[in-house]
Amino acid sequence: MRNTAKITAAVLATGALTLGLTACGSDQDAASDPSGPLVVAATPVPHAEVLTYVKDNLAEKAGLDLEVKEFTDYVTPNTATEDGSVTANYFQTEPYLEDFNKKNGTHLVSVASVHLEPLGLYSEKADKVDGLKDGATIAVPNDTVTEARALQLLAANGLLTLKDGAGTSATTADITENPRNLKFKELEAAQTPRSLKDVDAAVINGNYALEADLKPAEDALVLESPENNPNVNLLVVKEGDEDDPRVRKLAELLTSDEVRKFIEDSYDGSVIPSF
Repeated sequence: MRNTAKITAAVLATGALTLGLTACGSDQDAASDPSGPLVVAATPVPHAEVLTYVKDNLAEKAGLDLEVKEFTDYVTPNTATEDGSVTANYFQTEPYLEDFNKKNGTHLVSVASVHLEPLGLYSEKADKVDGLKDGATIAVPNDTVTEARALQLLAANGLLTLKDGAGTSATTADITENPRNLKFKELEAAQTPRSLKDVDAAVINGNYALEADLKPAEDALVLESPENNPNVNLLVVKEGDEDDPRVRKLAELLTSDEVRKFIEDSYDGSVIPSF
């Protein structure tokens, strides 16, 4: 009986693996089929909301069959685009994209700039930057590019000084002056809103702030300036898919007057069109 059970289990496991690979292959084939729907990976807010607006109001008239897949992290949308499970994604900035390609050997490229979500500093213990106590703990996103943005935001508002040349890869090791003796808690970006009860302040990505029912334009102690800001959010595909007619059509719709108005009306300055 034990041998029979082992053989049966092995057969079932093999069957399940085969089915899984077949399903994965089917997803990849469907995503790459130019006659099929355009499958786009996105984080829920605001990216999937913007795409859903396009799907419900603009896509049919433009002859675009659009399918939106939501993800809550910053890695899976890129790996899914690289392996062909989806054709495009919409969630990231140019610096993050460049860093991801470099570290992961992926071949992803931008096809359109859509909007900016200013990074913000939030607190449940202070209502202004000067209210942060000496030795305060600040949560910051732990991915290389966003942590650098967070530190640059703090530096721009007088909380610390970074060494000359510290750019999109700046870390806490690049802090040269820290007059308030700030401490830093590095967390996955999605976790930073939940940390607000446990830290004195947190630097939070715009999309995660909105998901946490924060209003960046109202609730942030400080926000990134939109002027000459390189951190606009992009529509991204794997290299070679830039001229897919479905992708070009979506890029046109995402940078249309209708989408501009939707963003401006929906997010009250917390999300800013970049086109």
